[in-house]
Amino acid sequence: MGCTLTSVRVGVVGVGAISSQYLDTLERLDVLHLAAIADLDPARAAAAAAARGVRACTVDELMHADDVDLVLNLTIPAAHAEVALRAIQAGKSVYGEKPLATTLADAREVLDAAAVAGVAVGCAPDTVLGTGIQTARKAIDDGLVGAPIAATAVMVVPGHERWHPNPDFYYQPGGGPLLDMGPYYITALVHLLGPVESVIGMSGHTRTTRTIGSGPRAGEIIAVEIDTHVTGALRHASGAISTLVMSFDAVGTRSASIEVHGDRASMSVPDPNKFIGAVTVRPLGETEWSELDPTAGYIDASRGIGIADLVASSGEPRATGEVAFHVLEVMLGVLEAARSGRTVVIASRCDIAAAVPLTESSGA
Repeated sequence: MGCTLTSVRVGVVGVGAISSQYLDTLERLDVLHLAAIADLDPARAAAAAAARGVRACTVDELMHADDVDLVLNLTIPAAHAEVALRAIQAGKSVYGEKPLATTLADAREVLDAAAVAGVAVGCAPDTVLGTGIQTARKAIDDGLVGAPIAATAVMVVPGHERWHPNPDFYYQPGGGPLLDMGPYYITALVHLLGPVESVIGMSGHTRTTRTIGSGPRAGEIIAVEIDTHVTGALRHASGAISTLVMSFDAVGTRSASIEVHGDRASMSVPDPNKFIGAVTVRPLGETEWSELDPTAGYIDASRGIGIADLVASSGEPRATGEVAFHVLEVMLGVLEAARSGRTVVIASRCDIAAAVPLTESSGA
C-alpha cells in the first residue's frame, strides 16, 4: 500500500450518519491515522474535522493529498464507484461502505482499475470479523455442525423512514432491504458456507409511498420506487442451500438472524450487523441449546476494523473488494431472478481467508 503498517494515513470522504462510528474506530486502532476529512457540505466537513483535531478539505484536495494513503469512502451508494475510482486514479487504496457499487459493471471497473494501479480495495461490512460471526465460522470449520446442509437469514423491519431523517435513497433504485441490509447477511453466509453458485428469488412491495417519521422533514411523503420485500434461495458451491428474507414491510420477527444446519448440529448465529453476540448450538440428540465461548474474531471490534485487517493481514485480508463484488453479484442476481422468474447463475467466486484468530482489535 505504499506505507508502513504503523502509520497508514486515512482520509475520509463523507461524514453522514455512519461516519462517527468509523472515526471513533480510527482513533483507537494502532495501525491507522486519521489525516483529513472531506464532504460535499464544507460546513459539515469542518465540524467533523474540528471535533477530531484534523483538517477539513475538499474532496479533490483529499484525493491529491500527499499525507493520505487510503481513502475511506462513506458516501451514499450511488457515489461509491465514482469516489473509489477517483481515489484509485490518484494512486490511493480505498475502503468503502457497502455495497461496493450499485452495478456489477461499476464494481468491476473499480477492481480492474485498482489492479492496474497496484492499490488495495476493501469494502464493508466488516461486522463479520467480530467475535460473533467468526466464532460461528471457526465452529463450522472445526466440524461442530458436521456437514453443512442449509442456512436461513432473516431481517424484517417496518422501514427506515421511521427513524432516518433522510430516507429517500432507501426507496430508490440502488436501495431496498436487500441492497441495504443484505450485504451483512450474505457476507456472513459466504464467510460461513463459502461462495454462491446460483440463486432464485421473489419480491414485492406493499406501499407506493412512505412518510418520514423524524427530523426536520417529519410528515413528508416520499415515493417508493423499488420492491421492499425480497426472498431468495442461494445454492453455495459447497452444496449448502441458504434461504434469505429481507423486508422493509413487516413489523418484526422472532427468527434468529442466521441459523446454520448440519447433519450433526444446528447453530444459531448472532445479528451480522453487529460484531458480537451469542453463538448457540444444539447437537443431534440433544433438547437444549448451549452457548459457545468466543474462539475467533476481533475482540471489541467496531466499524473500521476491516481497514486494519486489510492493512495488517499479511496478504490474506478478509473485507476485500473481491468478496464485496461476489456479494453484490449475489444480491443483484436475486433481484434479477425475482424479475425474470428464472434461476440466475453467479459467475464470480471469492477466496475466504481463514477465520480471524481471537485478537484484541486495538492491535489489529
